[in-house]
Amino acid sequence: MKLHRDIGYIGVNDREIDLFEGQYVVPNGMAYNSYVIADERIAVMDTVDGRFADEWLGKLAAKLDGRTPDYLVVQHMEPDHSGSISQFLQRYPNATVVGNAKTFLIMENFLGKSVAPNRLTVKEGDVLSLGKHSLAFVFAPMVHWPEVMVSYDALSKTLFSADGFGKFGALDVDEEWDCEARRYYFGIVGKYGTSVQMLLKKAAALDIETICPLHGPVLSENLGHYLRLYNLWSNYGTETDGVCICYTSVYGHTKQAAELLADLLAQYGCPKVALHDLARDDMAEALEDCFRYGKLVLASTTYNASVFPFMHDLAVRLAEHNLQNKRIALIENGSWAPMAAKTVANLLGSCKNLTFEPTVTILSALTDDTRAQLDSLARTLCR
Repeated sequence: MKLHRDIGYIGVNDREIDLFEGQYVVPNGMAYNSYVIADERIAVMDTVDGRFADEWLGKLAAKLDGRTPDYLVVQHMEPDHSGSISQFLQRYPNATVVGNAKTFLIMENFLGKSVAPNRLTVKEGDVLSLGKHSLAFVFAPMVHWPEVMVSYDALSKTLFSADGFGKFGALDVDEEWDCEARRYYFGIVGKYGTSVQMLLKKAAALDIETICPLHGPVLSENLGHYLRLYNLWSNYGTETDGVCICYTSVYGHTKQAAELLADLLAQYGCPKVALHDLARDDMAEALEDCFRYGKLVLASTTYNASVFPFMHDLAVRLAEHNLQNKRIALIENGSWAPMAAKTVANLLGSCKNLTFEPTVTILSALTDDTRAQLDSLARTLCR
């Protein structure tokens, strides 16, 4: 990690976790990041999950080398970052906790009214001087909780970005940033693209050389790449030219249609096809790809006069995460009363700027006619 000489990393790796936020599979664990700025006055930037409080406090003590912290800056109250506040204050009762009005409201909800007797309540644009370093506070409501703020140190040109620019995975794993950052963004932050855009506009006025997120690696090289992706994602733009196909299937006929369409797309020159079996694949991966690609095919059986549960789940997630700006094709299967396409279209009714291709309806099994419709759909999507 490339950090200023006065800034130390005191985060931890969580290798015990299986599901982040109770739903996201994290085979490579998670990192809970925390930082300390050692100047004339010392500021600790956020804490970590309470299960790792002892390890974190040990790292902090080693960085302090006998000194005592003056401030604990709380940028985000989600428990994976605020879970060690009580333990910190037990060890350093004279430290001042820095947050905004909503920070302390949520803090009291978690930890009780008497928590943090020494408080400094800051507003947008306030600056906290530590000596040579100073922290300017930039509010980022709904990225992705209402109390979130980020902090900028002008001397080191460092942005402490809270959950922004975070990713899944512990820091002892060498893996590409984009993939797990994308899955993290669309699963957790994706609903709030407008809020992210507001934060990016504020950040554009700052001279940033290093980004210190609360998850994932410190970013200090090729920042334009990460900023470009965040701008693209929060504008609900198309990152990759291609088609994402998500399907559910009971007896294999809808799967056969989805795989045939994937083969036809490749045959007609589609640059990339992502295929997801929603009953077996990671739902968060499917959600990520639905936002990544500009064209989306949802293929499902009819079930209980509606749609198969896994497709229902995906459609609800897409609507809740503000799916926008997509070409969508629906493939439905039903032996006597096909309803899957109508149900999915209704579930996506709140989404903006969706263009629907003609629906392909399968009655139980593929026929020459439905194969021809799939061929026509593939040609259309490849244009």
